[in-house]
Amino acid sequence: MPDVDMESQEDMVFDPDQDPEEKRAVRQNYRSLTKKIEEKQGNLNDISAAELLTQVQKADRLFVKVKGPQEATLDSHLLLMASNMGAQKARAMKSGSGAFDVDDFVSKLLRFMGGQRHVEEAMSDGSGSDSEGMGDNTAALDWDRIGRKAMAKSRRVPVMGFMLGPLSIEQKKRSAMKRSKLEKNKEDERKPQELKEEDIARSTNETTRNVQVLSKILEDPNLPEKINLFKFVINPDNFAQSVENIFYLSFLIRDGLVALDFEDGEPLIYLCDAPITEEGHKKNQMVFEFDMATWKHAIEVFNITEPMIPTREPGGVKLAGKWYG
Repeated sequence: MPDVDMESQEDMVFDPDQDPEEKRAVRQNYRSLTKKIEEKQGNLNDISAAELLTQVQKADRLFVKVKGPQEATLDSHLLLMASNMGAQKARAMKSGSGAFDVDDFVSKLLRFMGGQRHVEEAMSDGSGSDSEGMGDNTAALDWDRIGRKAMAKSRRVPVMGFMLGPLSIEQKKRSAMKRSKLEKNKEDERKPQELKEEDIARSTNETTRNVQVLSKILEDPNLPEKINLFKFVINPDNFAQSVENIFYLSFLIRDGLVALDFEDGEPLIYLCDAPITEEGHKKNQMVFEFDMATWKHAIEVFNITEPMIPTREPGGVKLAGKWYG
């Protein structure tokens, strides 16, 4: 096996044959640095940025002797703690009162470009007393100097799109024009329509009359004793009246004059005797879903071509002096 010189051995990243004493010393130094940072985590004011940088620099010098994974783990843990603490200190930094003084910035910028000197010279000569003199002095500003200063930081041309809002913000005021207009023009106001007793009575009488029509149809002796619910209420030519028929039929079932039963999953209705006493009639409520898709499907399944309930003429209801169809 060829011999490995001392210099090449020190340049190795991983050395399983590293001196145990050296490994223990490296671990002890890393734990000491880590302990100092952990003690300062509770209060960021106890450690400055310079002290934090010093700890990281010590870890960099100590990393030269790291030849094993355990020591490398201690190094990464230390750097992670230091970077987190540095980020916390950066978030807690405040520049002065936290506000950007535009006037102070413009004044410093003016002095940096030599504008203050020109202004003083103009004032001493008596030529800067008017706005025209100030305009001539501002033309002598050394813009190349601030340009060279900015190029040292970035060569990207600044654009207006990267400005974080305007320098001064005016609070918007709520306009009260619309409200004042309504207060002045009383004729533009609208009142809710009032329902009278005769309007409600007309609607009630219309429902009662249609319920009686359904009751007479079911009393026809030529009809079978039990009728399919869909064949009875569905009007194949009018979906809206099919919904109305279900509504009117519900009154007969509620009063116990018509019964609803299911035989082999088929809904059937038939006439029955009304209860004599209120105790003998137990009212139950159910939700009946009936949409246009169900209406079309029932027409196809039960082959409904003619309505059992005659199609009613489209009428209207008079509410508040107006007719609604």
